[in-house]
Amino acid sequence: MSSLSIGIVGLPNVGKSTLFNALTKKSVPAENYPFCTIDPSVGVVAVPDERLQKLSEFSKSAKTVPAAVEFVDIAGIVKGASTGEGLGNKFLSNIREVDAIAEVVRIFEDDNVIHVDGKVDPLKDIEVINLELILADTETVTKRKANVIRDVKRGDKAAIIEEVVLQKIEKALLEGKLAHTADITKEEMPVVKSLHLLTMKPFLYVLNKKAGSRNLDELNDERFQKLMKFINDSKSTWVIVDAGIEQELKDLDPEEKGEFRKDLGSMDDGINGLIRKGYELLNLITYFTTGEDETRAWTILRGSTVPIAGTAIHNDFKDKFIKAEVVEWDKLLGAGSYASAREKGLVRTEGKEYIVKDGDVVEFKI
Repeated sequence: MSSLSIGIVGLPNVGKSTLFNALTKKSVPAENYPFCTIDPSVGVVAVPDERLQKLSEFSKSAKTVPAAVEFVDIAGIVKGASTGEGLGNKFLSNIREVDAIAEVVRIFEDDNVIHVDGKVDPLKDIEVINLELILADTETVTKRKANVIRDVKRGDKAAIIEEVVLQKIEKALLEGKLAHTADITKEEMPVVKSLHLLTMKPFLYVLNKKAGSRNLDELNDERFQKLMKFINDSKSTWVIVDAGIEQELKDLDPEEKGEFRKDLGSMDDGINGLIRKGYELLNLITYFTTGEDETRAWTILRGSTVPIAGTAIHNDFKDKFIKAEVVEWDKLLGAGSYASAREKGLVRTEGKEYIVKDGDVVEFKI
């Protein structure tokens, strides 16, 4: 399948570039992923998955290839981006191209790192960014409404349906809400997709703290409480990271890193959690193929049938599919060998209706 990407956005000086650099420390060679673009602002990042290592050891594989997700470092946003301020137009067109948005907000106070507004207020940061995206979408919807009005007057059925959808979205946007909060039915989704709205994309809020600074979450500051209320009320996905830790520790060997992390009082920089959350946000799951040559994690959309899942390996797998042998990864390891798993009846033969599950080990018969 083609790559799915997450755009990293944020105001200046919130740690966006630091976060991107920390993510690309976990990047993988792009030649294993033919869909990827070679671009300095794009990081192809391995999805942390201990199941992959265990299967690779089980098969004594010569090569191990993880699942990957693309993170795109998008030019910084400023107030007025929707009207072309700063890099506004480039910023908006870059966001159109990604599948999800990771919005970085700063939850640390540090006198050496000036905040663009002179004061750290994460909820205000979110409001500034989201407002620019909402304004850009409002313009798209207004233009589209003006275009369908003639067809509506003619009694065109498709246009009438589209106008209802546009009104629902416009109402949400005018209330300062993201388009994906509008009450859209399954039947109306194709209309929405054709609009390519920025705020229909899934959002992930990345709360960036800094070891050794005044962190709002640790102080249980009122600004942090307001932020969490907004996140909970809007049922948003979020993760706390310390992007700077990786940066500070990048030249140390793993043992020294562990010691320093302890001293800094942070055993985890949250970056792995961010990658996993991003993967889930895109509605992705992983299945595996394993053998002596290679153990590999393949990325598919949740709910894919087995012939569709096969297209991750090669497009021909969909048309030439006959059947697949499927076993759950942990049951295969528990059995000790493929032969033993077969004897125990753990390996199932599945036809083309089968929906692949996260963690399945699949062998395709074509």
